[in-house]
Amino acid sequence: MDLPRRVDKPWGHELWYALTDRYAGKILYVNAGHRLSLQFHHDKDESNYLLSGRLRLIKGTSADDLVETEIGPGHTWRNEPGEVHTIEALEDAQVLEVSTPEVDDVVRLSDSYGREGTTAH
Repeated sequence: MDLPRRVDKPWGHELWYALTDRYAGKILYVNAGHRLSLQFHHDKDESNYLLSGRLRLIKGTSADDLVETEIGPGHTWRNEPGEVHTIEALEDAQVLEVSTPEVDDVVRLSDSYGREGTTAH
């Protein structure tokens, strides 16, 4: 794969800058008013840093046990395997994400763009 690589998403786009057999690195550009899928990963482990903008971070042990927190630049968080999570952009936002390399390990529980249950980019 040639890097960096832009991957368009219905909520904005990702810029992949690293993908090895040990880790992956992306910058997520999330447009104001858009939300990523409510999802979890079986194996993928992610750490995130909000570079710019404001987000609503939504996380929990299940879809019925979610906590919402408004966050701003400099906030960090981790999405461990099995943890349900999503983000919603209150303003245009840039998120630095590093993770284990299982980039297709996505179980979408709900999605504003009709992608539930898929792992498609």
